[in-house]
Amino acid sequence: MLTANCQLPTAGATVSDLIKLTTESELPPANEAKEFSCSEKTICIANVNGTYTAMDNICLHRGGPLGQGMVEGGKVICPWHGWAWDAKTGAAEQNPSMKVAIYPVKIENGDVLIEI
Repeated sequence: MLTANCQLPTAGATVSDLIKLTTESELPPANEAKEFSCSEKTICIANVNGTYTAMDNICLHRGGPLGQGMVEGGKVICPWHGWAWDAKTGAAEQNPSMKVAIYPVKIENGDVLIEI
């Protein structure tokens, strides 16, 4: 897991504050996922056919690390029990009412920024 030098927004920050998570060169290859540490939070970045998405790294089923899973059909597959999470919406294929948090991603001047 890569550790970023990011700081989560403070209490007075606005929702639209972007934080640097990593650099573009550290992003996962096509149809793979990778986890990044950011302060006390771990973020899963998934590359779905060249489109990057960011979500909470913890599978809501049994706490598995989503960033250590694989990407299939636009979903991040948890390596522990195979639960599939939609990379765009965060919804679980097995139970669509369960959703992991999704964070907007922006790549700017080689930096990967997310909105938490």
